[in-house]
Formats: sequence, structure tokens, C-alpha cells
Amino acid sequence: MRPRGGTTTVNSTATDAADAAEAVEAADVTDASDPTDATAEKAAPDQPDAPDVSDTTDVSRRRWPRVLGALLAVFLIATGGALYAEGRHLRDTPATANLALTDAEATTRVTGDVSSALGKIFSYGPGATAATRAAAKEVLAGKALQQYAALFGQVERQSADQKLTLTTEVVRAGVTRLTGSSAHLLVFLDQVYERRGRAPTTASAQLTVVAELREGRWWIVEIGST
Repeated sequence: MRPRGGTTTVNSTATDAADAAEAVEAADVTDASDPTDATAEKAAPDQPDAPDVSDTTDVSRRRWPRVLGALLAVFLIATGGALYAEGRHLRDTPATANLALTDAEATTRVTGDVSSALGKIFSYGPGATAATRAAAKEVLAGKALQQYAALFGQVERQSADQKLTLTTEVVRAGVTRLTGSSAHLLVFLDQVYERRGRAPTTASAQLTVVAELREGRWWIVEIGST
């Protein structure tokens, strides 16, 4: 700077040099103020690539059919085992041994034999009790014959004293169980009582009967009332 005519003049070159020096110092300060940028950049390890979500989804989709197939196979095996066990149980159940459900001819025969026998042993008149007693020995056996013999003595006396006639007819008979040698029946009877000098009286009875096949004939072995 030099005085000229009383006025102070500033050298522009010096001013520019000062400005340049200040700019260099500011740059140096800026570089020195953040020394971690380059270091952090070098020190940062390489990060692994993120897994591809679409690949994981594709693998899961391919795996599900196999899982479902295995579960379906297990279910079918378990179901088949249960059905086999149930079928064997049905084959082994006593119901399948009941010929009354499968053998119509045998059912008809035992029903006819028992119905005819009951009609004979429960029908008598004042002068025909001996014939009834004889008929009972041809169709009754075991416990039934013993019970009938014990009670028929009273029937004979009443029939003689009261001039009583009894006529019995089987109106319905059903076989509840039938095997090759035994049968259980439920029988419904209509009975007409006639006393001399009085009007006939009709009554109904219901009996359970057990019969056994002996020497080709059905014999009544038990009689019970219901």
C-alpha cells in the first residue's frame, strides 16, 4: 500500500494472495476434521448379499406337495386299517351266526313245528285230556316237559269239574335267534275258553319258547310267559 495524493490504495495482488492462503487453510482444516471417512470406508467389511426371497418361496412351494402326499398316504393307511378291523369285527359278530336273518327255509320250518306243538299241548276238552298229555310227550323235552307234567294234573281236574274246553291257536310267531341246533321264538296265542252253560271267553297270551333240533325234529325245551 502506498499513499497517492492523500488517498490510501490497497494492492490487489496482495489481497488475492491472502484470500488464496485462507482457502488452502480451510481445505486443510476440512480434511483434517473428518479423518474417519476414509478409514471407515477401508475398515468396513464386505456385507453378505441378502437372501433372495423368491428362491425361498419357490423351495417351500416345491416341498409342500411332497409333505401333503406323505400325510395323505399315512391317512389312507390308517383309514384302511380301521376299516379292515371294523369289517373283521362285523364278520365275527354273533349276529352273522343268526340263521333267522339268512335262512328263510329253516326259519319257516321251526316256526311251523313250534306253532303246531303249542296248539296241541294247549288244547283239550273234558274227555280228551289223555290225548293232550300224550301229545305233549311227543313235542316237549327237558325242562318244558317237567313243567308241563307238573301243571297238567291241575288242568285235568279243572277240565273235568268245570266241563272246560280250551282251544289254542298261534296267531303270530317270530324267530329271534336261530342256529343249526337251537331256536328262540316269541309266540302270540289266542285262546278260547268254553264252559258248559256259559258263553265262550277269548284271551291272548304271549310266550317265549326255546326249541332244540333233535333227530331231525324240533323239540320245545323251555316255555316262559312275558
